[in-house]
Amino acid sequence: MISKLPRWVEYGSFVLALVAGLVNSIGLLGFKHQSISHLSGTATLLGTGIVNSTFIDVLHLFIILFSFLVGAAVSGFFLRSGALKLSHNYSGLLSLEALLLFSSIYFLSNNSLNGHYLASAACGLQNALATTFSGAVIRTTHVTGIFTDFGIMLGAKLRGEEFDKRKALLFLLIIIGFILGGTSGAYLFSILKFNALYVPAGICLLLALSYSTYQAKVNNQNKKNDL
Repeated sequence: MISKLPRWVEYGSFVLALVAGLVNSIGLLGFKHQSISHLSGTATLLGTGIVNSTFIDVLHLFIILFSFLVGAAVSGFFLRSGALKLSHNYSGLLSLEALLLFSSIYFLSNNSLNGHYLASAACGLQNALATTFSGAVIRTTHVTGIFTDFGIMLGAKLRGEEFDKRKALLFLLIIIGFILGGTSGAYLFSILKFNALYVPAGICLLLALSYSTYQAKVNNQNKKNDL
């Protein structure tokens, strides 16, 4: 149950949603006005583009989708499970996400679409950092499922079922983080353009460091308890 999970789950989910909101808003403003952190709109554009757009435009959209898939596959290879486990190498994957975002800045600043593909791969990697809490799959790069699950919870509450306040808090933190990231991304893009991506990349590095520190602390405590 979610009540048994450590509090860093909420903090981490909020920060990851903030990162996704930042990247996505910068994408909407700078990457040909396309979303980056999720693929529903891009997949729709690909479908309509097959009829209405040029081959080059369709190929570009396809590579965006494929890049996201590659990023998710990398997470899937290293995590091997969608459940929350302290032993997972989240810090390494977050560092890789930061590297992808840093690299995308170089290409985007030089008018290369390769930067778009790298940013998409970074979001795919993050979105695959999924954890299953009390029957709900949590994703941090889009909020459609979060709103849906939160609505289901509210409906069940009206029907008289028990309301999981901690899960509701987690959903609200993800929603707020994503929206706050969008607001911050728009402001930073107006000042820094693509260099605004340094902010979410830096946040990923700080989150990776924080997780590594927490993991080391827990491991040391477990060793002391075993003595």
